[in-house]
Amino acid sequence: MTTLDPEVAARLKRNADGLVCAVAQRRGTGEVLMVAWMDDEALALTLETRNATYFSRSRGKLWVKGETSGHTQRVHEVRLDCDGDTILLVVDQEGAACHTGAATCFDKDRLL
Repeated sequence: MTTLDPEVAARLKRNADGLVCAVAQRRGTGEVLMVAWMDDEALALTLETRNATYFSRSRGKLWVKGETSGHTQRVHEVRLDCDGDTILLVVDQEGAACHTGAATCFDKDRLL
């Protein structure tokens, strides 16, 4: 198991399930691709490998983006917001970001 740097871990504000919201943003354009969740191990693996790794709430385990689909996210920057409750990943997206096959998870349902 990969562990997170204690200084980084101390800054995180996790929800009741020990998770932090993670936003993936396309490098170069700033387009928001998707929102997912990370636990400490997912963040540590992402920092170590530069492959976006998340925690799947529905499966109850870690998953590397693109592991089965080939739609990978190569991480170039990781930023923590001012409150410590959201992580921003600046990525190069290969293929669709959304599990539906859409380029982003925000392609539909514009409210305003």
